[in-house]
Amino acid sequence: MLFEKLGAVKAFAFDVDGVLTNGEVLVTEAGDQLRKFHIRDGYALQLAVKKGYPIVVITGAQSLGVQRRLEGLGIRDIYLGIRDKMTVFNAWLSRNQIQAAEVLYVGDDIPDLAVMRCVGIPACPADAAEEIKAIASYISPKLGGCGAVRDVIEKVMKVQQTWQDDVIVQSV
Repeated sequence: MLFEKLGAVKAFAFDVDGVLTNGEVLVTEAGDQLRKFHIRDGYALQLAVKKGYPIVVITGAQSLGVQRRLEGLGIRDIYLGIRDKMTVFNAWLSRNQIQAAEVLYVGDDIPDLAVMRCVGIPACPADAAEEIKAIASYISPKLGGCGAVRDVIEKVMKVQQTWQDDVIVQSV
């Protein structure tokens, strides 16, 4: 059943903290908040973009560093500082003429519940909150910020036979 659903995925949606990062924030004396991204997640994201998959990132975080990292991977639909993820997600679906059932969303905590309940494949990292694991169709064996995003993107693209990288990729 999951295999069939992976074949129907046309777009990806992601949270940041706890999904693209390990959920830890290092705060400097100057007040800057630093996050760490996994390079293999970056590779999968930029490849998915190059293969034509729409990607949206919706996060409560407000970080210029996060925005720059995602833009560097080719992601254009980046929503920072969002409290109501569902409203932003629905607007993004409408603008891109995508059905919620065609989206794989990766979240890790309570703010992701509403969106995860409406997508085709709700997924999460292994260390997600219990409430998220309870509704996830797929729980990656990888932790947030440690390859969980690569895991889900790679699975979808392999099922759809789009994983093979036949394009020149940028530095991730």
